[in-house]
Amino acid sequence: MPLRLYNTLSGQKEEFRPLVPGQVGMYVCGVTVYDYCHLGHARANIVFDVVYRYLQYAGYRVTYVRNYTDVDDKIINRANERGISSQELAETFIRAFDEDMAALGLATPTHQPKATEFIPQIIALVEKLIARGLAYESAGDVYYSVDKFAGYLKLSKRTMEEMQAGARIAPGEQKRNPMDFALWKAAKPGEPSWASPWGAGRPGWHIECSAMSSTLLGDSFDIHGGGRDLIFPHHENEIAQSEGASGQPFVRYWLHNGFVNVNQEKMSKSLGNFFTIRDILDKYDAEVVRFFILTAHYRSPIDFADQQLDEAGQALARCYEALDQAGRVSAATGDGAVPAELAEAVGRLAELDSRFREAMDDDFNTAQAIGHLFEGVRALNRLLAADSPDLAGTIAAGRETLLRLGEVLGLFRSVPADWLNRQAQRRLAASGLDAAAIEALINERQAARKERNFKRADEIRDILVEKGVLLLDGPEGTSWKLK
Repeated sequence: MPLRLYNTLSGQKEEFRPLVPGQVGMYVCGVTVYDYCHLGHARANIVFDVVYRYLQYAGYRVTYVRNYTDVDDKIINRANERGISSQELAETFIRAFDEDMAALGLATPTHQPKATEFIPQIIALVEKLIARGLAYESAGDVYYSVDKFAGYLKLSKRTMEEMQAGARIAPGEQKRNPMDFALWKAAKPGEPSWASPWGAGRPGWHIECSAMSSTLLGDSFDIHGGGRDLIFPHHENEIAQSEGASGQPFVRYWLHNGFVNVNQEKMSKSLGNFFTIRDILDKYDAEVVRFFILTAHYRSPIDFADQQLDEAGQALARCYEALDQAGRVSAATGDGAVPAELAEAVGRLAELDSRFREAMDDDFNTAQAIGHLFEGVRALNRLLAADSPDLAGTIAAGRETLLRLGEVLGLFRSVPADWLNRQAQRRLAASGLDAAAIEALINERQAARKERNFKRADEIRDILVEKGVLLLDGPEGTSWKLK
């Protein structure tokens, strides 16, 4: 089955055929660096990190570009609020973004350009658009004339009539059409600016991505990605700029990930459900967050809720427990006959790679791919339960397949025993107890039982169960573990 992608431009799945066989150029819109990243940024970046990883796994040589927008109205306003320069603010949040992405296990893109590093290329692109009659200068600003580009709104499928109905010209703007958008903004006092043929100023948001992508990937390239909120106006305007300047098709495949809700409501600071990546990672392991995001298809909306993240953590723990147990026996030798009752489990592991690829080739269906990984985990557990040295080689091979496919999704990055221990410590901290306190309660319970004070013994057991501590009574005494 060939790789098929849902192309926002055509509105359907298409077979992926890159411009250059065996090579892929991919551009994904990065962040405007004026604040800490939130859950929406986490989803978009994890989604396209997996696209990047899978394309490489499938044998493509990928050039992946993800930019930083480091000059923008939001950056300028936030810097003014803090009494620092725009550059200082941008550098602070670029570092924060890099830290967050590293924590989430993202691979480093091929290029991570900053808009301010491409001012000459931006100016040259604006000049070309003016020369082609697609842009005009007005009092130091330069605007793109949308009615001069026949393909405008082909990505968002909107009509000019419905867009113009709500369009307004802001005070100080001298546009010919309310829908025209800024390519270059004349300098204002206290703002960062650069010299240009139209006077000192700075680039508009949309032109930055057109300049960076064309410089690093060429006038035409394979994949452009981002969140659904970028389809209009950002990506629509990129098409108008880039195709208007080059006269060539800009991007072959447009990929957009779905929105993020929190407890079934749109994430919003006003609703009090706005969470940064750092907020989430204070409570949940980064790999649990990543796993949860990938359990939904990237184009579908996804709802963040504590219960769902807790369930994701439990599911990931089952995978790590199987990998840990398999790692303890895989050093043994054995390659004997497989019992008939285990043939299906062995077959599942043998087919795992092909099933995984089939899911991912269907528009990067990570939800289905993870389902196949769980089939592999269940098969591995069946072999482990047989406790036969003859199965050691099959177990080792199955474990390696799970690890290899997990790496494509950015999962199973830790030594299993270490990951499981970290989760136990996290749950212990969340319980409000430490190991010494738990042992003290167990000792008190044992004393109560000896005194036949079963009511108190049950009360202690219930206290521990409520905290997520399970008691295991045996002939040699009582041990405990966390749920």
